[in-house]
Amino acid sequence: DSSFLHFHESDCDIGGSSSCESMLSLNTEKILSQAKLLAEQKRFPFATDNDNTNEELAIAYVLIGNGLYDEAIRHFSTMLQEEPELVSAIYGRGIAYGKKGLHDMKNAELALFELSRVISLEPDHPEVFEQRAEILSPLGRISEALSDLTKAIQLQPSARLYRHRGTLYFISEDYATAHEDFRHSLELNKNQPIAMLYKGLTFFHRGLLKEAIESFKEALKQKADFIDAYKSLGQAYRELGNFEAATENFQKALLLNQNHVQTLQLKGMMLYHHGSLDEALKNFKRCLQLEPYNEVCQYMKGLSHVAMGQFYEGIKAQTKVMLNDPLPGQKASPEYLKVKYLREYSRYLHAHLDTPLTEYNTDVDLPGNFKDHWAKNLPFLIENYEEQPGLQPHIKDVLFQNFESYKPEVQELICVADHLGSMMQYETPGFLPNKRIHRAMGLATLEVMQAVQRTWANSKVRMNGKTRLMQWRDMFDIAVKWRRIADPDQPVLWLDQMPARSLSRGFNNHINLIRGQVINMRYLEYFEKILHFIKDRILVYHGANNPKGLLEVREALEKVHKVEDLLPIMKFNSKTRDGFTVNTKVPSLKDQGKEYDGFTITITGDKVGNILFSVETQTTEERTQLYHAEIDALYKDLTTKGKILILSAELGEVDAVCNLILSLVYYFYNLMPLSRGSSVIAYSVIMGALMASGKEVSGKIPKGKLVDFEAMTAPGSEAFSKIARSWMNLKSISPSYKSLPSVSETFPTLRTMIEVLNTDSSRCLKKTIVVV
Repeated sequence: DSSFLHFHESDCDIGGSSSCESMLSLNTEKILSQAKLLAEQKRFPFATDNDNTNEELAIAYVLIGNGLYDEAIRHFSTMLQEEPELVSAIYGRGIAYGKKGLHDMKNAELALFELSRVISLEPDHPEVFEQRAEILSPLGRISEALSDLTKAIQLQPSARLYRHRGTLYFISEDYATAHEDFRHSLELNKNQPIAMLYKGLTFFHRGLLKEAIESFKEALKQKADFIDAYKSLGQAYRELGNFEAATENFQKALLLNQNHVQTLQLKGMMLYHHGSLDEALKNFKRCLQLEPYNEVCQYMKGLSHVAMGQFYEGIKAQTKVMLNDPLPGQKASPEYLKVKYLREYSRYLHAHLDTPLTEYNTDVDLPGNFKDHWAKNLPFLIENYEEQPGLQPHIKDVLFQNFESYKPEVQELICVADHLGSMMQYETPGFLPNKRIHRAMGLATLEVMQAVQRTWANSKVRMNGKTRLMQWRDMFDIAVKWRRIADPDQPVLWLDQMPARSLSRGFNNHINLIRGQVINMRYLEYFEKILHFIKDRILVYHGANNPKGLLEVREALEKVHKVEDLLPIMKFNSKTRDGFTVNTKVPSLKDQGKEYDGFTITITGDKVGNILFSVETQTTEERTQLYHAEIDALYKDLTTKGKILILSAELGEVDAVCNLILSLVYYFYNLMPLSRGSSVIAYSVIMGALMASGKEVSGKIPKGKLVDFEAMTAPGSEAFSKIARSWMNLKSISPSYKSLPSVSETFPTLRTMIEVLNTDSSRCLKKTIVVV
């Protein structure tokens, strides 16, 4: 009967060690027989040559195995009193402290102290370094843990060690190094579905989606019921914009476990951004049944309800997110940051459901500081903010409208809008088709066409409570109105309507092309074009400031084929050592020879994997006025030529009008005057105005092309017009467009707009669209 089985009284006091109870229930003989077997086979770390010592050690290790950590520590301590440098006892005591729980810093410190003692006595054992790394990493001491794992790998490389270190690099967002470790791990043992999944995730997080998909598929070959691999595969396809493949893989994950919350959440998010709000809502509700405090599902449930015009349910869900205050020192979630803006905007929308759209202006109505904070995604800390009034009971929620309940000519209008909207879809990784946005922007295109035709026929329009001749901003406002209501989550606001203080500081539209190791797949097609431009600017700069070194710079630039190749060239000049910015210029049509600021390209960094390559457009008051003057002049010219065109449709006039439309939108794209959505809004204006001139866009936007970036990287408006016309494949408009009902009269309120966006038009596919 060994001494360690006699309990000290303090252990069995009320509130004492909980191991007491479980210990009493354990069979003493069972523990001793397990220890005997362990000792005979020397199946524990640092066994000695002494059988009696080994038996005592084995007893303590069996106690650890049974979760009796305090008893194990006491047993090891007794042994260490007699033999202070007994490595196995020091190691075992370190393990027991670690197992007791790292939430108590005292345990962590004692565990690290013991393991460090073992390393000083026995420096050539990889498992000790690995064990110490396992204690360091949960404490956030990642670099020390990495150094321990590196030492363990040097001593004895193994698939497990590489996988362990790869996971830590992955957590540190060093995806390239993590990828190398998972690759080494899989070379040593190829049948590791988890390592294969992580290898795929290292691709995914760097924007290398096709490679990620291959790895996820490989993981599924190794483990057919691997839920996380199906979920990741679904997410990779969603990022690629492949809705069908993403749906199929999310479904496979849910077939294996219908309660897999993360998959329900991701699938719901995808359905929302695909415009399938009803389906999205089912996933968020299921997610909340399983996890009532899931902030993402709660926020998205509220958003889906509001987008569909179900304000009571929507605001109830939003309020639940608002109650979820972060703890002191805890970072607020993105949902928590956004929810107050959404709730205020939801109340505003609800109050205006039945007010004619021509009688109010959202940009004027919403308080300036509210708009500024919302567009910049800042915490909701707005001085003297007066909340929007609560929901008024006499204003009812939006009811579902059956497609068949619309008159045949309105059904036709909806079907034509769906088709026109689909022509605006980008065929580029990262852009998921959104049928709700398609419908909204298709209707915007038709409304722009009708408004422009009326203007050219000298009719006035009613906008923002006034009847007057349409200005260029009114034309864009038609599209803004539809884009806003299609997704109320996104603040689509005119930047020049922001408070003066905000504008004087400048308002940035910022896009990261490369951040660290993460490549933005959406803009990949433009890297070369932007790089070429940077190389030209570097030559101009050195020509002016460093003529002696120009030849050396020119030779170095010839070797530059990708962004990171610029890093050595940055060192040529002390001013550009840490990075540099390059501004594009936009030539004026109004004042020949004059140029405006386009966008700013920034490159900073000192080595591959630590680069920031970004573009941004800075909206200041002065810059805005210059662009407005340009757009004003073009719009005036367009209206004059449009009026002539209505009277005599000569081929030359049509061509001139077409170029004026594209030039006007070229400056709009470079100005980037909206907080969100500029690209699709401008394209729907192009299509609508061209239709007013008798021309219809019949060609799709080519794969990889983004219209806003085409405008921003074109050397001038003529070049942009030429590029855009090359794919638009302009045809004479079908006469049946003229017989379509007026969009603004058919959908005069927010309620009617939401109704038409909610209605299911799958019947359109079965009907033959006369117009197309």
